[in-house]
Amino acid sequence: MAFLLQGRLPVNQDLLLMQKGMSMRKVRSKNWKKLRYFRLQDDGMTVWHARQAGGSAKPSFSISDVETVREGHESELLRSLAEEFPLEQGFTVVFHGRRSNLDLVANSVDEARIWMQGLQLLVDFVTSMDQQEWQDQWLSDWFQRGDKNQDGRMTFQEVQRLLRLMNVEMDQEYAFQLFQTADTSQSGTLEGEEFVQFYKALTKRPEVQEIFENFSADGQKLTLLEFVDFLREEQKEGDHASDLALELIDRYEPSESGKLWHVLSMDGFLSYLCSKDGDIFNPTCRPIYQDMTQPLSHYYINSSHNTYLVGDQLCGQSSVEGYIRALKRGCRCVEVDIWDGPSGEPIVYHGHTLTSRILFKDVVATVAQYAFQTSDYPVILSLENHCSWEQQQIMVQHLTEILGELLLRTTLDGLLPTQLPSPEELRRKVLVKGKKLRTLEEDLEEEEEEEELEPELEGEQEDEPELEAQFESESQKLSPRSKDKKKEKKFKPSLCPSLSALVVYLKSVSFHSFTHSREHYRFYEISSFSETKAKSLIKEAGNEFVQHNVWQLSRVYPSGLRTDSSNYNPQELWNAGCQMVAMNVQTAGLEMDIHDGLFRQNGGCGYVLKPDFLRDAQSSFHPERPISPCKAQTLIIQPWLQVISGQQLPKVNKTKEGSIVDPLVRVEIFGIRPDTTYQETNYVENNGFNPYWGQTLCFRVLVPELALLRFVVKDYDWKSRHDFVGQYTLPWTCMKQGEPVLRPLANTPALAAFLTPSSCPFPGYRHIHLLSKDGTSLQPASIFVHICTREGLEGDES
Repeated sequence: MAFLLQGRLPVNQDLLLMQKGMSMRKVRSKNWKKLRYFRLQDDGMTVWHARQAGGSAKPSFSISDVETVREGHESELLRSLAEEFPLEQGFTVVFHGRRSNLDLVANSVDEARIWMQGLQLLVDFVTSMDQQEWQDQWLSDWFQRGDKNQDGRMTFQEVQRLLRLMNVEMDQEYAFQLFQTADTSQSGTLEGEEFVQFYKALTKRPEVQEIFENFSADGQKLTLLEFVDFLREEQKEGDHASDLALELIDRYEPSESGKLWHVLSMDGFLSYLCSKDGDIFNPTCRPIYQDMTQPLSHYYINSSHNTYLVGDQLCGQSSVEGYIRALKRGCRCVEVDIWDGPSGEPIVYHGHTLTSRILFKDVVATVAQYAFQTSDYPVILSLENHCSWEQQQIMVQHLTEILGELLLRTTLDGLLPTQLPSPEELRRKVLVKGKKLRTLEEDLEEEEEEEELEPELEGEQEDEPELEAQFESESQKLSPRSKDKKKEKKFKPSLCPSLSALVVYLKSVSFHSFTHSREHYRFYEISSFSETKAKSLIKEAGNEFVQHNVWQLSRVYPSGLRTDSSNYNPQELWNAGCQMVAMNVQTAGLEMDIHDGLFRQNGGCGYVLKPDFLRDAQSSFHPERPISPCKAQTLIIQPWLQVISGQQLPKVNKTKEGSIVDPLVRVEIFGIRPDTTYQETNYVENNGFNPYWGQTLCFRVLVPELALLRFVVKDYDWKSRHDFVGQYTLPWTCMKQGEPVLRPLANTPALAAFLTPSSCPFPGYRHIHLLSKDGTSLQPASIFVHICTREGLEGDES
């Protein structure tokens, strides 16, 4: 089955040498460095390893799992072993998701170059693969797994084993019938195209065939007009359906004659439904589509907590890899806890714990390298500064020298602004968030005076002692505990003026009350809240919190009790308009699914515009009481969601060949409290390959602008919690849209701000492509759904 992709693989000398195999050292730590024999398989898509050449081999990784390949000097671990192994002989395989990197050391620089170039070539090839090539590769992978003796053909016994591996329990007589039909050579085995035909028979989609025949006059094809009818009636594509139909036929119809005559076959129809055009996620929401010229406080900002940690909060490893992963997944606010280090170099770690230490300058260098690889919009360095005056000066030196022009050191135009700048104005800038000794106004006044006096000054450091005394005095005035501190033998380090000056638009201040903030704080000051404090404020003064978050930034961080780096649900904080809801991004789970779901839109740039009622300084919205109790009727969105079928779901227990999943689908809505709910289908016994549910679930949504929809497939288990199979989460407003006609809002004018046409999806028949717990693709695993919605007034059953 390697023939499926080999004909399209690039012919390359490096790949041929990789297929012969080479010995390399696999490095896990300073003490774990073992020689292994690595070989690229003949399919060009998987790498296996053994203890030695000719030894028993097992899979190491698939090319589709690889994100990129880095040179040895970019690896923290390999740099620490530079005296033992030349960095030029090392390289790092970086995987998608949270899988640990693979550090390897070749026997020579040439061998390292062969593997680095060869792997990157294959990664680029996989990235460019189209839908059909992905399907071919998936088939090739299964054939290799089923062909136990690796002779390039499959007996019926091997096919039976393969079916179990593929999550299928099938009647033996029926399976043998399919096998014989596909065995056109009557050799008693399947090879090449015969296996393809067996697979097609296995994956017939009667539910799709039925939809196809409902619109096809002859049951064989959809004419252009028939396909236009389908797009209008079911997919709600509206007036542009005719032009879209021509585009889709040209894109997905496999036969040239079909394209010529503008007709769509069943194969072409299925290809369309399984494609990005048939995906539940609205393609117009994938690129940057939102207004990026509003103040920073009007956006949700993708934020990370204790970014340096790749494990727990007590004994976990600190690594620059935490920053690389966070920045590459779109985080725009990363946290840095800085402490005095040896040899005068500040270090980063979770203070007063056993977490490992990394150098601050390495963190800054990592930010400089990766800050704008995923997004051009501003990165915020949230500094938790615990350093002495001397090491703060070293911090300033590293920030200014390493970041250079990327670092924002003063207001954009040198003038005093009246509101926070926009993400667009701050493109490719790094902002420092931290404590500041003075106001921005005072800083700008001093800059102006310095410019006027500059020609007369002969030495910059002349008045430094006087300035230091002034700043130290002001620093103590800022602290409510300054009197108590005088009694302490150890003084907390004061803030260095040069570090204070780097804080421009993000001055950290303590929160006292919303009234205090309105009366005493400025728009460029930011308060941080523990999750407990923030949730309490939402309950006590939700509307005030909403109004506060219109003009000032808020950062929320996980409770200190979450020593296992677990996460909280960010939705409740987003409902109040909190912009920087910091997450432990190293920890997968429901909470990160919700977080990733929100930031999946707008190009994954890390900034998402808040709904208009969370950007209005006079907003009456209360996240706990979103609709005024005095209103007699409430406008609601009522989605009907039919979960139809599933395709090629992965096994949960991969260690047991005979273990087959009993899948069910759970549909969850997260939003304001009345909207947060879930429903689930029945389970299908022993079928993860093509389960059919055909069940309709009904929901009611009051505030769709804040709702996220999560589809999760689980393996039913009556004895314990159902096992996770796969999930996909997206904002309600990013579902594929039709052209809705809103019912009159005359009876509820106060609700007009809470509902717009863009928040009413009519997606029709859609596939939902599942992701793993780690957030990586489970392609081709998907579920097939039909969604329709209607709007009405609460109590209106018409």
